[in-house]
Amino acid sequence: MAQENIESTLLENRRFPPSESFVRRCALQEDKLASLYEKANADHEGFWAEIAKQEIDWFKPFTQTVESSNAPFFRWFADGELNVSYNCLDRQLAENGDKTAIIFEGEPGDVSHISYKELHQKVCIFANALKAQGVNKSDRVIIYMPMISEAVVAMQACARIGAIHSVVFGGFSSEALKDRIEDTAAKVVITADGGHRGGKIVELKNTTDQALSKGCESVETVIVFKRCSNDVSMQQGRDIWWHDAEDGQSDNCPPVPMNAADPLFLLYTSGSTGKPKGIQHSTAGYLLNAITTMRWVFDIQSSDVFWCTADVGWITGHTYVAYGPLATGATMIIYEGVPTVPDAGRFWDVCARHGVTIFYTAPTAIRALMKVGDELPKSYDLSKLRLLGTVGEPINPEAWMWYYEVIGQSRCPIVDTWWQTETGAHMIAPVPGVTVTKPGSCTRPLPGIDAAVVNDDGEEITQANQGGFLVVRKPWPSMIQTIWGDDQRYKDTYWPYFDGKYYLAGDSARRDEDGYFWIMGRIDDVLNVSGHRLGTMEIESALVAHKAVAEAAVVGKPHDVKGESVFAYVVLKGDRPEGGVDEQMTNELRAWVSDQIGPIAKPDEIRYSDNLPKTRSGKIMRRLLRAIAKGEEITQDTSTLENESILLQLQGKA
Repeated sequence: MAQENIESTLLENRRFPPSESFVRRCALQEDKLASLYEKANADHEGFWAEIAKQEIDWFKPFTQTVESSNAPFFRWFADGELNVSYNCLDRQLAENGDKTAIIFEGEPGDVSHISYKELHQKVCIFANALKAQGVNKSDRVIIYMPMISEAVVAMQACARIGAIHSVVFGGFSSEALKDRIEDTAAKVVITADGGHRGGKIVELKNTTDQALSKGCESVETVIVFKRCSNDVSMQQGRDIWWHDAEDGQSDNCPPVPMNAADPLFLLYTSGSTGKPKGIQHSTAGYLLNAITTMRWVFDIQSSDVFWCTADVGWITGHTYVAYGPLATGATMIIYEGVPTVPDAGRFWDVCARHGVTIFYTAPTAIRALMKVGDELPKSYDLSKLRLLGTVGEPINPEAWMWYYEVIGQSRCPIVDTWWQTETGAHMIAPVPGVTVTKPGSCTRPLPGIDAAVVNDDGEEITQANQGGFLVVRKPWPSMIQTIWGDDQRYKDTYWPYFDGKYYLAGDSARRDEDGYFWIMGRIDDVLNVSGHRLGTMEIESALVAHKAVAEAAVVGKPHDVKGESVFAYVVLKGDRPEGGVDEQMTNELRAWVSDQIGPIAKPDEIRYSDNLPKTRSGKIMRRLLRAIAKGEEITQDTSTLENESILLQLQGKA
C-alpha cells in the first residue's frame, strides 16, 4: 500500500481536557497512569504478570507469563488455572452479594433487578441443567437469544463448567445460524421462543428449527427460554423448555478449573472471502483485559450504573456486558429492544429512570438519535451521567460534539475506543481522568499495548498525518488465539506481512502531531483516486460536517480514468428528495467536500436515501454498498438488515 501525505483541512484541533470534577474522583490519575506506561515499556511481560496476579483469582498460580516459541500462536499464563465464572460471581459474594448486578428492562417495559447472589444461584442452576443434558468441558454450545438476562446466565453457566460458548446474534438468519452450528459442531443450542425488538416479536425458535432442518447433525438438545409466549413447535426428544431443564437442579455448582489458555468462547466475524471466521479467545488473557479496560477506560467504581448498549451477539456485548462489568463488581443495565421504541427518547428515558452514570454506544446510534434533534434528550434528566463512550467504528467530529454537548452537557468525558473482535478488549482509547480528547480520535494506545502506524516495509511512520497500516507489535493477553479449525487462515489473515512479526489490524490509520491515532477506515476501504489515497472516513466526516447531512457512507466505484471514483450515500436531516435526486444539493455537497479536503475527494455520485443499510446491531453493511455502487447483483444475505426495503432507494429504484 503506497503511502501519501493526507492533505486535509479536517485535521481536528479542538481539545477537551477532563473536567476538574471528574479528575477529583477518578481512580486512575496522571501519576498512576505514567507509572503504568513506565512499567510496561521497561518490562512488557513483567507488567502483565504483575497485573494478572492482582486482578485474577487463580486456582493454580502461573509461573510463565507468555509462551512465544510457536508465534503467532501465543499462550498467556498457560500453566495457571482459574475459572471465569468464579472470577465474575463467586468472589463478589462476600462484599457484593446483595448488590444489584443486573437491571434488566424489556422493550415492553418490564423491569427486574438481579443481585450478585441471585445471579450466582441462577448461573449454578442452569450450569447443572446443562450438565444434566450431557454438556461437558470443551463441548460447544450455541447461544441464540434475545438481549435478556438469561443470555448472560447461559454464557456464565458455560464458562462455569468449561463448555465453549458461541453466541449468535438474534437477528441472524437461519442460514447464518446453521453455518455457525456446523462449524463449531455444537452439541446444544440455547434459544428462546422469541424476543421483543422494534415493537415486534423476533421468532427465534422458529429460525432455530429452520437452521436445524438443514443439517446440524451434531445438535442433541435445544433448550428454549419462554420469553414472549408466542407459538412454537417442540420436537420430542430434542427440545426442552428452560424451566423444565432447570427443574430439580441444585443451586450449588462448583466451578471447573480451566487452563489459562483453554478456549472460553468462539465468536464469528465476517471474512473477506465471505465465510465467517470463528475467532477463538482464551480464558485468562481475555478476562484480564476485560478487567483492566473496565478500570482504565471506564473508571468503573462501586457506585456506578454502567450501560453498554451492545447485544451479547457481538464482542462488545461479551467484554462489556457478560464479563467485564461482573468481574469488576459493577451494576449494569441490560435492555432488550431498540432505541426508538416507543420513541427516540428510549435510551435517555432508561438512563434517567435507572440513574445510568456510564453510557457506551455506537456512532451509528448517536447519529440516528442526533437526527431527531436536541429537544427530546433535553427533556430527560441526564445529570447522573459522568462518562460517555463510543464503539464500533470511528465517530465523526460532528456526532462527537453533539454527544458531548447535548447528552454529556459538556461535562462528561468521551472515551472513543478502538478495538476489534480479534483484540478482545480496548487497545487504543482515552484514559478519561488524564487524556485531553479530540473529536474523532481514539487518542493513544493503553499501557502494555504496542500499536503503531507503519509503511509497506513495516517501518514506523514518524511524520505527522501520513497514513499507513495499523499494527500491534507485541502480543497482549486478550488477543485472538486462532481461527477455530483453521490455523493457516489465522496466520494468513492477521500475520501476512512484515515477516509475520506484527498483528495486522486491517485498518489504515495516521498519527497527528500530538501522537494521537486517527482511524481512516479498513485497508480495503482506502480509495485510490488518480493515484491519491483517500480514507473513506475522511470523506464521510466532511459530508456529515455539512449542516444538511445526518449520515453518510462512502465507497469506491471502478473508473476507467481515475482507477476509482468516489460514490457517496447520504441521509439528509430533512426529507429525502423526490426520486432520490437533488442536483442543487449534490453540487453544494461536492463543493463542500472540495473545500474541506480538496477537489480530488469530491464525490462523483451522490445517492440519497432515508437510511443506510444497517444490521439490527447498527453496523453499516459496506460490502452491500460497494456492490450497489458497482451495479452488481446482490447475492449476499440481506435478512439481517434492519430495513430491507431501503435497498430499492439505494439502487435508485424508489
